[in-house]
Amino acid sequence: MTELLIDVDRLEDLSNLEREKLRELFNVYEYHRSKNELKNKYYEGHISLAEVNLGIALPQTLRGLEIGCSWGAKTVDVLAARSMFDGFVDMNGGEVGELAEIVEDNRFLSEYMKACRDELKYGSTFATLSRDRSKKCKIRFHSPQSAAALWNGELGRVDCGFAIIDSTPDESMEMLWRPSLINYYTDNDIIVFQRIDEEWTTIRYPHQMGRPLMEPLIWNATSDKPFGRSRIKEPVRRLIQGYVRTIANATIGLEFATSPQKYLLGITDEQYDVVINQKFKQYVGSILASTTNPETGEKPVFGQLPQGNISPHVEMIRVLATQFSAATGLTVSDTGVVNDANPTSSDAILAQTQTLVAMAEQLNAGNGNSLKTIGLMAMAIANNTSVEGLSDEQKNIIPHFKNPAMPSVAVTADAAIKIASARENFASTDTFLEMIGFDQADIRRIKAQEQRARGQMLLLEMTGVEESGQNQEEQNPAAAEVTSDEDITE
Repeated sequence: MTELLIDVDRLEDLSNLEREKLRELFNVYEYHRSKNELKNKYYEGHISLAEVNLGIALPQTLRGLEIGCSWGAKTVDVLAARSMFDGFVDMNGGEVGELAEIVEDNRFLSEYMKACRDELKYGSTFATLSRDRSKKCKIRFHSPQSAAALWNGELGRVDCGFAIIDSTPDESMEMLWRPSLINYYTDNDIIVFQRIDEEWTTIRYPHQMGRPLMEPLIWNATSDKPFGRSRIKEPVRRLIQGYVRTIANATIGLEFATSPQKYLLGITDEQYDVVINQKFKQYVGSILASTTNPETGEKPVFGQLPQGNISPHVEMIRVLATQFSAATGLTVSDTGVVNDANPTSSDAILAQTQTLVAMAEQLNAGNGNSLKTIGLMAMAIANNTSVEGLSDEQKNIIPHFKNPAMPSVAVTADAAIKIASARENFASTDTFLEMIGFDQADIRRIKAQEQRARGQMLLLEMTGVEESGQNQEEQNPAAAEVTSDEDITE
């Protein structure tokens, strides 16, 4: 857990406006900190019965019991897995060499996958950029647990923001971390605050961008919530609570079903004491012996109460799974529950994923705009200019995503072959090879080996021509001599 614990008034070299906005940023961070921790807890599945117990069936002594539930993680991960960023392409469909180098140096593709999960978990995540000697431009992503921003509605972008770059443990309190390095992003500067011996130093790094070097990735934004809404919102958390409570009830019911209640009537006090003192031994024993009660003359009667039935709990889990599927767009199969709603054919499976595919397309569209802005700012920083100073060719970049429907190789290969039959030269493109299942590494190997084979064929053809000429001269030397004499005469 990270707490700011910073007195803004003690920070030096700030204008009144910068100080006021920084104070507002810290307030925003603290306001959302507990909510973000709650979302992260549901994502990790750390939910105790104390949060879900209705006080009717579950005993209070089991308040600390935790039931594993991956529904929160599934809500985020299944959708994030369908947003597969594949790099930038230029206006001609080729790779942007300068930007590709920055993407590779920053491991941007893998970092995007992590950022996409944080975006769906919290509603937004933030990319920050800065100049770097070795990478030309450094790009980092920060979740709302380590960053915050203010929205400028007039300009439709971030007004200012900050990110916690590094933290150190607080010696006064266990499991508490305090920031030691903070970046403050404004329209004209990156202001760095560093804590040294409980004192904060301020260093200002100007830039030419004319806007903060901070860009959010936002999921499901609205007019009143410009920084989006989490996938693990309140209705989804309530359904997760219902699942945990039902599983706990089913677990307790199964315990009683495993060891059903038995009874003995008409036994003596001594027999009663033996049974009470050795309950488990009496339960697992194959023979239960007893004599007639000498006081009453009654014979002991042995009986067993009916076993509990967990079928109602299973039905409740199926109901919750169906509601969860409707609330999140996931299929019922993603919840791990089998019922009548599970698809039985490939067409039914495809039909159930249409909602999720539509959500992934919406996610890619929103993130594509943000990624283009990040790419333009990265090239501007690398060239020590502003976005307006880039050439038209540099500005015409497009983020490329793989198909979120994730069709099988057989389906895409069949489509590629049909397109190749109708469109000339399509079979010689990288896109064709991608559609039939090859990744970029395989495509490079294929093209290199094809080029090597063409070179060998050309070499063989040239060698064959030379050998044919030599053979012809050997078979008809007179003709060669005549040709030679004619050449000399000329």
